[in-house]
This record gives sequence, structure tokens and C-alpha cells, in this order.
Amino acid sequence: MSLWTALLVAAAIAFGLKLAGHLVPAHLLDAPRVRRITAALPIALLAALVATQAFTGPDGAFVLDARAVAVGVAVVALLLRAPFIVVVVLGAATAALLRALGWA
Repeated sequence: MSLWTALLVAAAIAFGLKLAGHLVPAHLLDAPRVRRITAALPIALLAALVATQAFTGPDGAFVLDARAVAVGVAVVALLLRAPFIVVVVLGAATAALLRALGWA
């Protein structure tokens, strides 16, 4: 399968899923359980993205480096109820400081 074929198939699947979402009857989407699940999906997707970016290397192997420590600092800041911008700045500053000290 060529790259263009895979891209077109992926685009068709994405379009089909979007279309299917519009065809679902509204009463099925109004159920409390469905609302709870759909409210939690962005959180789960963001957590998976952060974990993938923070703990995997270029070859897909598990690594512990400055990114992992920065995520740990950000989690501690979140637990201490720091404002979001402070969490981001602390995480970025931690990663920058560790990389400047030579810990890639």
C-alpha cells in the first residue's frame, strides 16, 4: 500500500466516523453515562499524548530524561493548585535547566 493510498483510506475513515456521529439519534447521546464518557475523553487523550511525548525516545523505547522530570514538576505544581501558566513555566524551566546542565 502506498503512502497516498493509506492517506486516502485514513481520510475516508475519518469522514465516515464524522458522518456516523451526525447520524446517531440525539436520545442516545443524552444518556448520563454517554455524557460522562465523552466529558472524560479529552482528558484521557491529553494524558496519553503527554505520557507518549514525555517517556518515549525517538525509537519508541521507554526513557527517563529531562522531559519526564519536567512532567513530574508540573504534576506537583498542579497538585499544589498553581495557576496553569505557572505549571507550564515551571515544567519548561525545569526541562531547560536540566538540559543546560547536560542531562538530555
